[in-house]
Amino acid sequence: MGSVVKPLHNPESHNFLMPALMVIIGLALFAGMDAVMKGLSVAMGAYNAVFWRYAAGVVLIGLLFFSRRPRRPSRRAMRLYLIRGALIAVMAFLFFWGLVRVPLAEGVALSFIAPLIALYLAAVLLKERIGRNTIFASLLGLTGVLVIVAGKMEGDFGPEAQWGVAAILLSATAYAYNLVLQRQMALIAGPVEIAFFQNAITFCCLLAVAPFFAVVPDAGHWPALAGAAALAIVSLLAVTWGYARAEAQYLVSLEYSAFIWAAILGWYVFGEAITWATLFGTALIVAGCLLVAWRRPQKAEIVEAAVG
Repeated sequence: MGSVVKPLHNPESHNFLMPALMVIIGLALFAGMDAVMKGLSVAMGAYNAVFWRYAAGVVLIGLLFFSRRPRRPSRRAMRLYLIRGALIAVMAFLFFWGLVRVPLAEGVALSFIAPLIALYLAAVLLKERIGRNTIFASLLGLTGVLVIVAGKMEGDFGPEAQWGVAAILLSATAYAYNLVLQRQMALIAGPVEIAFFQNAITFCCLLAVAPFFAVVPDAGHWPALAGAAALAIVSLLAVTWGYARAEAQYLVSLEYSAFIWAAILGWYVFGEAITWATLFGTALIVAGCLLVAWRRPQKAEIVEAAVG
């Protein structure tokens, strides 16, 4: 998951290149995690891929978290961790379940709608005002989603693909609420603490149904599971490091480089072609998100690195 924090340095001064580079690296690593998780979800099912990845993630981030001799989180922080952990358990399962049924680049593109949904949730939950600019941006994003879906309808858009698109859009809606919670959490905790409790609580939520669905992976799957967990954690830390050292308005456009990495990995690993409808629809969604980010830079969100 991401974490929006106040910049430590003025991005108009000397060192903007390094934060930008770290964000790009973090997003590339996160796209790599998506590709690994798609392969694991195909091999063992989405639930088992997510469950065992979070099990590995708890161990890896736990070593880092406890090595820092952490203080006990506040009651408010724990309440937010519990809500967010449960939300991410549902969100991650839906996303990777859907990703098995649609190309990697299309899945990532559809998830970009989340920041626009978050604006409306923030209006309801945080009483933020929705302006004409926000409504126009939302219409752009919605049009982009419709273009991608329409493009799929011209090709192979059977029941499996339809359910896949629906699952990813539901995941994006859950992620939108996650972004609203993220604003509150960024003010009260650091990235390592947030990453640890996210992994631990999400794992516990998934553990609740483990007696019905969990299957111990074959030995050959463990390196990929550990690798996916490590990629998610390193991605989170890299992106958060970059956002701590430059303003979001200067970095937010880099977030959508995730689509480029997803397109390359989808083609190279899974042989997935990119359609013109996907490219055009993604451009509309990204335009809507950037319109909001540039007009309201204080609300710009870390779009990827959220399922760490």
